[in-house]
This record gives sequence, C-alpha cells and structure tokens, in this order.
Amino acid sequence: MEYFSASDAWSMQFIGLWPKEKQNQIADWLFSTENDENGQPKGIGLSLWRFNVGAGSAEQGEAGEISSPWMRAECFLKPDGTYDWNKQQGQRNFLKLAKERGVNKFLAFLNSPPVFYTQNGLATNTGRGGTANLKSDCYEKYACFLADVVQGVEKHDGIKFQYICPFNEPDGHWNWVGPKQEGCPATNREIARTVRLLSKEFADREVDTQILINESSDYRCMFSTHMTDWQRGYQIQSFFRPDSVETYLGDLPNVPRLIVGHGYWTNTPLSALHDIRCQLRDTLDKYKVNFWQTEVCIMSNDEEIGGGGGFDRTMKTALYVARMIHHDIVYAQAKSWQWWRAIGEDYKDGLIRAYTDNDFQNGRVEDSKLMWVLGNYSRFVRPGAVRLAISAFDNTGKLIHEGDTDQKGLMCSAYKNVDGTYVVVLINYANEDKNFSVGKAVGKKAKWMVYRTSDREGENLKPIEKLKGGQVSRIPARSVITLLSE
Repeated sequence: MEYFSASDAWSMQFIGLWPKEKQNQIADWLFSTENDENGQPKGIGLSLWRFNVGAGSAEQGEAGEISSPWMRAECFLKPDGTYDWNKQQGQRNFLKLAKERGVNKFLAFLNSPPVFYTQNGLATNTGRGGTANLKSDCYEKYACFLADVVQGVEKHDGIKFQYICPFNEPDGHWNWVGPKQEGCPATNREIARTVRLLSKEFADREVDTQILINESSDYRCMFSTHMTDWQRGYQIQSFFRPDSVETYLGDLPNVPRLIVGHGYWTNTPLSALHDIRCQLRDTLDKYKVNFWQTEVCIMSNDEEIGGGGGFDRTMKTALYVARMIHHDIVYAQAKSWQWWRAIGEDYKDGLIRAYTDNDFQNGRVEDSKLMWVLGNYSRFVRPGAVRLAISAFDNTGKLIHEGDTDQKGLMCSAYKNVDGTYVVVLINYANEDKNFSVGKAVGKKAKWMVYRTSDREGENLKPIEKLKGGQVSRIPARSVITLLSE
C-alpha cells in the first residue's frame, strides 16, 4: 500500500485564503495524525495531496465559457510566456499546511494545457471532438511548462511534486460533449507523444518526478473500450505492451510501471462492482502493471444512495464509499486510493461541505461521516503497509468462499504497517449488529484498540474498546471499525 489522498480542486483557491483558524481546522481534519486528550484522532491523516495545476480559465472569466468562478483555475503562465509565481496562492497555502502536518508526497494534475497552447484558446474542450486540445506546435512547450511548474513550485514554496499527471480523463466522452469545467481529451498516441517529450525534458533537467498515466475516466477503458473507441481504450496494453510500438511507454525513465484510473460508473450493480475490478486485475497481472485509484465521487448512477445531488454527511454515503474502497483494494489491488475533492458544496463530491460567502473570501465548513470513514483506512494504513490475505469462517469453523466480502454485510481487509503494527478494517453494511473475532494467530498475541465511525454523534474514529486476539466482539449495524494492534 502507498497513499490515501484527495484533491484541492477547485475549492482551495478560495478557502486557502480564508482566515487562518478556519484553514487550520480544515488542514487538521485532512492531514493530522495526532490524537486528542481522549486518544481520538484529530484528523484522517491523508498521506498524499493532489494539486490542480490550472490552465488559465480564471483569468479569462466568463469569456472562458466556464460559468462558475468556483470551477475556474488560475495559471502560472502569462500571455508573454513568463511566469507569475503569485498565482494559485490559496492552493499553495494548503500545500504548506499539508507539509506542516507531515504530508511529504504531492501529486500535480492537469485538466487542460494552458489556454495559450490550446487549439480553441480555451481550457474547456466543448464541441471539439475527441482529439487533444493542443496546438500541433505546442507539444514541446507543454512539456516545458510542466517541468517549469514542478521546478517553480519547489523553488518558491519548498514543495516537491513526486508525481505529475499531464492528462485527466482523456478518454471521457464528457470532455467533448461538454460540462463547463477545464478538460481536455486525447488519444493514446497523443498521450504517448506528450509523455515522451516530458520524460526527455525531465531527464535533461535531472528532474526525478514520476509521470503518471492515464487518469482514465472508467476502468473499462483501461483494459477494453467503453463509450469510446480503440484510440482511447485498451490503455494498459497500449502503454505497457512492447509491441504497441507507437504508444509504448514502459521503457521511459520517469514512467513507473503503474497506471492510474478513476472508479466512476463501475460501482453498481453489485456484480459489476466485483467483476469489473477482477477483469481489471487480470489485465494488470498479464502485463505486470501496478494500479492506483486516483479519483472518484458519487455520480448519478449511484442510485442506491440517491445519486450525486445533495451533500450527505451521514453514514449512508460513507458506507457506500467504504464498500468501493474495499473492492478497489481487495479485487483491483489498488496500491493507492484517492477521493476526488476534499471540499465541495451541495453535492456528494466533497469530504467536507463548504458554505461560502458570496465573495468567496470567507464562509464556514462542516465535516462528514464520509471523511471520517475514509480515515478508518487513511489514518491507520500507512505508506509502505502490506495488505494481508484473509480467511473467513462461520460459527462452525467452515471456510467461507470470499468470506471477507459480504457486499450487504461484513467486509474486511487487513494490513501490516512498516512499524510492525497490524490493522484490520471492518465494514458492517447490514442493518443489524454483527459478531466477529480476529484469530489469535494474527499478530501473535496481539491486543487491539478499536476505533469506530457511525452515525452516533461524536463517533468519528472514536476509540471504543480494547480486544484480545480471538475475543468475540460486536460491530454495530451500519458502522465501520478499525482494529489497530498495540
């Protein structure tokens, strides 16, 4: 296991300029690994932070065809080709707040090249079709821009981007039919051309930042095609099979044998939640490629919890997402799991709900059970942990096939951290309490501290009890617990 994360898009450009005490509260919730005087975690301990590198739609205002100021983004690059390192200040403030709380891994991602390089002069691709919104003579310039941003942020803020994603959902059909946000499609060949140029630029500058591909909008595009054609599908094969000569990237020094994708549209029905991830894992194994899940939130097809509209701070959404996390880790074997937005508004896309003043300069925020349930993983499963296999048995001692995953009951995963501690995460999706015990053999004679998140007020990673190995205990209905060995 590597990192749990969320992104700063688009909220932190404003919230990162709010009064300091509010920024600090948010940063504590997201990044802190400290406990209060009662032993209760102050935050969920995210171990990586995603930074949205803007394309310049904010400077264009309404002329940029992105109607909401909330969803626009500034760009470091100026029209004359020079850089303004005062841009994206609110987001950069949160880079520093994360670092102060122990986060030392950062990922930069882009939804669009700078508007000065795009074919339509916009950061949104609406109506263009499915090819890259990048002028033919600007590929090299785009690679230089990415390298300049990596070096510039490190120079001015002391923040090193260990990873960069030059494309976001290039296979997503929305990129050429239209929501009003920054976005850029691309074919696999256009991606390969860009990544090769960027890898060379990094090598020439002796920059060791890793280039991640492909931020796919749908797992099915990674091993097949889905709502697109062959030019944007079969991404694992295209980028990591040597005989895919025009698109092979497996021999580049800055490109790890890793593909990143988004968990949207694959979580329902429950058979798809399981089967699509197994299909993905089969292809990853065939080509010896690792996998990160780098973005997901609730969409309209997530009908079990009413779709994406309307913020939900209860366990209803939290449990649904916990089930997604479990399947991504156990079946797709994601080494990293990342939520979409850290902060949103009245939609199920934020860990934290923001209520902003009309001028965006102040406001208030509230936490959610979703945030704390993510913490049942992120706070305790630390970078470098090894996931362990689990065997589940019924009351008679009979082995249960895939007994670690009852999609409407108990789901369980286990880990061993670098420091030798063991972690067990248990989800109870059912409407009734469940009994369980952790075998004495795990962690030898381990004693366990139990942290629970539920709809009860104050039960946000709350330390509940201590257990001995083999001791039968109860997990309440509709709750998530983490057992941490002492």
